[in-house]
Amino acid sequence: MATLARALNIDRARGEGRFEVVVIGGGATGLGSAVDAAARGYRTLLLEAGDFAHGTSSRSTKLIHGGVRYLAQGNIALVREALHERGLLLKNAPHLVHPRRFLAPTYSWLGLAYYGIGLACYDLLAGRSAFQRSRRMGRARALEHVPGLRSQGLRGGIVYEDGQFDDARLAVTLARTFVELGGTALNHAPVVGLIKQAGRVAGVQARDEETGLALEVHARSVVNATGVEVDAVRRLDDVGARSILTPSQGAHVVLDRSFLGGETAVMIPRTDDGRVIFAIPWHDRLLVGTTDTPVPGATPDPRPFPEEVAYLLEHLGRYLERPPGPEHVLSTFAGLRPLLSGRPGSGTAKLSREHAVLVSDSGLVTVAGGKWTTYRKMGADAIDQAAKTGGLGLKPSPTAALKLDGWCESNGQASPYGSRAGAVDDLCSERPEWSVPLAPGLPYRAGEVVWAARHEAARTVDDVLSRRSRLLFLDVRASLAAAPTVARLLAFELGRDQVWQDRQVADFRALTAGRLPAL
Repeated sequence: MATLARALNIDRARGEGRFEVVVIGGGATGLGSAVDAAARGYRTLLLEAGDFAHGTSSRSTKLIHGGVRYLAQGNIALVREALHERGLLLKNAPHLVHPRRFLAPTYSWLGLAYYGIGLACYDLLAGRSAFQRSRRMGRARALEHVPGLRSQGLRGGIVYEDGQFDDARLAVTLARTFVELGGTALNHAPVVGLIKQAGRVAGVQARDEETGLALEVHARSVVNATGVEVDAVRRLDDVGARSILTPSQGAHVVLDRSFLGGETAVMIPRTDDGRVIFAIPWHDRLLVGTTDTPVPGATPDPRPFPEEVAYLLEHLGRYLERPPGPEHVLSTFAGLRPLLSGRPGSGTAKLSREHAVLVSDSGLVTVAGGKWTTYRKMGADAIDQAAKTGGLGLKPSPTAALKLDGWCESNGQASPYGSRAGAVDDLCSERPEWSVPLAPGLPYRAGEVVWAARHEAARTVDDVLSRRSRLLFLDVRASLAAAPTVARLLAFELGRDQVWQDRQVADFRALTAGRLPAL
C-alpha cells in the first residue's frame, strides 16, 4: 500500500537528489500537476509549505460543478469545460464525488421561466452524463423536498443535479495517488529559494519544518502551483514580477441541518449584489456560502468578516420559515480565490475562474487561476508546458481515465476512504479505545487519527481536525473538546512528549479563535 509517511518521503527527496519535475504547492492545482507528471512517468517531487490543501483547497463550497454564475455571465467555454471535468471526476473518484439534488426556489412565475431556461442550457452544456436533467417542480413538491422553505408566496422551483465532494479528502486522495504512481510528496516543507544555473531555474531550496533540515533539489522543470501564493513564488524568481492575481475571499457558515430539512440543497439564484448562494447538506450539517469580498492580499488563515456572516444569514433567512441567527452558527470558514487579474476597477465577482500557464524568462512554469472542478485540466496544461520547458519529451496525459486511490463503486454512501475503508476499520478495532467517536454524533473515530498519522502524513492536531477529519469546519466547539484526545493519539504515533501535546492543543485553541460570531 502506498504511503505518505514523511520519513520515507524525506529520505527519497534527499536521496534522489535530482528530479525531472518539482511541483511547488500541495493544493488542488499542485496535486493535480504532480499526479499528472507522475502518471506520465516523470520523476516528480511535490513540496507543500503547510499541509496538503491547507489553504483555499480545503475551504471551498464543496461543489464539483460547471458554475451556474459563470453561465449567467456568458462564459460558456468555462462552464462546458468544468461540466466535462465534473463527469470525469464522478467516474474516477465515485467514493468522493456524488450527485446532489438542488432546488432553485422562486416566488414569481417569471422566475420559474427564467431559471428553467437557464438550467436547461446548463443541461445542454453538460451533454450526456450521469447527472439528472433539470425539471420544473410545483409548490407542494418543492416543500416536500425542502420542508424548511418559506411557504408564503412560493410558486415552486427548478430542480437540477450537480456534484458534491469533500475537498480536503480529495486532496489527500490525490496525494496518495501520486505516491502510488512513484512520486515523492512532502508537506510542512516550504520552498525558500530557487536554484539557478546559467540564468535558468534548475531546482529549489526547501526546509523541513519539523527538523529544520535544509533540502536542495535539482530538477529539469519547476512548476509554481501555489494558488494565492503564486506571485510570492514568482518573486523568488524575479523580484520585480508584477502581480497576476486579484484575491477574493469567499466565506461560509455552517448550521444545523434542521434549518433546511431533507436531502435537497438550495440554490439562491440572485442576491442583492448579484451573487449565487448555496445552502447544502454536508456531513449532517448545513453549509451556506459564499461571499465575494476583495482583499488586499493573501493571508495564511483568512477568517470571515462579521459582515460576511451577517450577509449569508440574512439572505438565507429570506427563504426559510425559521431564519437562522448568529447564535445558530456552528462554524465558519473562509478561503481566498486565486482570480486572474482583470481590468483596473473591475469587481472580483466578475473576474474569471479560468486558468493560465505562464513561463518566465528563466523557465519557471506558473499555473494560476482556476477552481477545484478543473484541477485535472489545470495540471495537464501545466505539465505539458513543464515537459516542453524542461526538454523532457512530451507524453500525453493519461489522467482523464485515471482512477484515484480508494476507487470503488458508490451509490453516494461510500466511505471517504473508499476501498481502504476495511483497512481503516481493522486499525480502529486493534484497541477498544480506538473505536470511540472523537465527537458525539459525528462519524470520526479515535483510530482514524492513528491512520491519518501513519498513512496520510498528518503531523498536527490541525491537520487531523481540519483536513483528515472535518471537525473544525463542522463544529468548532466539538473540535475543541476533541483536541486533547487527538494530541495524545498523535503523540503516541509520532513519539512526541507531553510538552508537544500541550503546545499542539494551545496552538489549535488559538486557531479556533474568532470562528464563531460574537453574540
